Amino acid sequence: MTPSLTRASSTASVVLLATTPACRLSCADGTLLDRLGDQLAALSVRDVQVLTPGGALLAHGEQPEPEHAVHAGGLGADLRAVAKLARGSTGPLVVLPADLVAHNDALGLLLQHPARGSAALVSSDADVGPLRPPVRVEGGRVVAAASSFHTVPQANATFRGVLQTGEADLTRLADVAEELADLAESGRLGPVSAVEAVDLLLVGLVRAGARVRAARLGPLHADRVTGQAGADGAITRLAEVDEDQVRLDTAVKDRDGFFTTFCVSSWSRHLVRPAARLRLTPNTVTGCSVGLAVLAAVWFSAGTRGAMVLGAVLVYLSFVLDCLDGQLARYTRMFTPLGAWADGMADRLKEYIVYAGLALGYAGGLPWQHGGPDGIWYLAIAAMILQVVRHAIDFAYGGSVADAAKVGALWAKPVRSLLEETDGRAGAPAQGVLGLSHRLERGSLIHWAKKMIVLPIGERMALIAVTAALFNARVTFAALITWGSVAALYQLTGRIARSAR
Repeated sequence: MTPSLTRASSTASVVLLATTPACRLSCADGTLLDRLGDQLAALSVRDVQVLTPGGALLAHGEQPEPEHAVHAGGLGADLRAVAKLARGSTGPLVVLPADLVAHNDALGLLLQHPARGSAALVSSDADVGPLRPPVRVEGGRVVAAASSFHTVPQANATFRGVLQTGEADLTRLADVAEELADLAESGRLGPVSAVEAVDLLLVGLVRAGARVRAARLGPLHADRVTGQAGADGAITRLAEVDEDQVRLDTAVKDRDGFFTTFCVSSWSRHLVRPAARLRLTPNTVTGCSVGLAVLAAVWFSAGTRGAMVLGAVLVYLSFVLDCLDGQLARYTRMFTPLGAWADGMADRLKEYIVYAGLALGYAGGLPWQHGGPDGIWYLAIAAMILQVVRHAIDFAYGGSVADAAKVGALWAKPVRSLLEETDGRAGAPAQGVLGLSHRLERGSLIHWAKKMIVLPIGERMALIAVTAALFNARVTFAALITWGSVAALYQLTGRIARSAR
């Protein structure tokens, strides 16, 4: 089933490399080139250009002139055409070979990802053909890539031929493409053919210091083919995979907190398809989540045991919808900046409204002087301030990492030559706190303990619900402050250790 919600048009421009005979192989939809064009249209891609033999560019569907029927320019001309497009592009540029047979959702991993940055489609499947060059992926990024000229020691994945270059890396792509064109035309790359154009571009981007996200295929397929039998077999393999089930599985985060993973996502996933069928938007679900949190605060403000239990249930259900809105967004690929901002703001708003409701219920209408009974208002404010500080630590560190990525990649390490045939392992082993952290990550119990110690929002909502239902607001705030202080110290230590690498 394809979700019925309408998706926004992709902002990426796509270049189809129709420079090999395989793109004219037949399939049920005409040729492989026609099939890819239909897939891109289904993914709401509006700007598609076809690079024909000899480096000529055509709008998709436009027929080439007779002189373009012979591949006169070769690899160098293709690369120069890509460089020209990169210099004139105002948004992400996707380069993919027209001899590709892929699932729609495989292409969507790049074209509909909200980050719009540089990324490459990769697979960890060992059963791949010779046209799938090896790459090494570390920390979710491609740190080394190969072609028939370049090799990669300790490869752990393969490149599937689809490369997206983010707006920030377009100049790098253009420079790399022109340098590669010079090398190819002078024969310094050896017997490298036009088939490897996109492979070489990935090699060049990685070596130029671009941060290329590794978009993993998982059970989906994306195969380049060279003959009719290969094309038929690749299309048959597509039908063997339930794309919708894969989309649902990937819509549910697999690296979430303990409480979210086992007590929410284990069953909220069954609400995603019904929500899509009802044409609910992620923002609508976010609004319902806020509404439940407000109702929880109202019941907490009553202060009675029954009201506290009901408020705890509403807090839990509010968090379930908080998870569902993200799952629905990933399932339908309805990503918007407004939605991301609203989701983040709603999380903070719900939590602080619940704090106010708990404090009101505990105070029982007594005056605010001296912080209310047992200083409950002081505790509520302290819990709120602690959360603000913790979020500031996270956001400040995230912003500094983003800034460093923009300005530091070119000077922090030398750019490797495109004529180097091998790559060394990138980076040194982590030392000290980070080294210990990475070693502990290998144990499953330690893994979940590390997830829980930072008191993510799932654990916070669970802590609020359980302590409010079983005890009172004072216990809730004391638990939040104690656990939150440990989490803040842990986060701060980790951020300092990472910044000092």
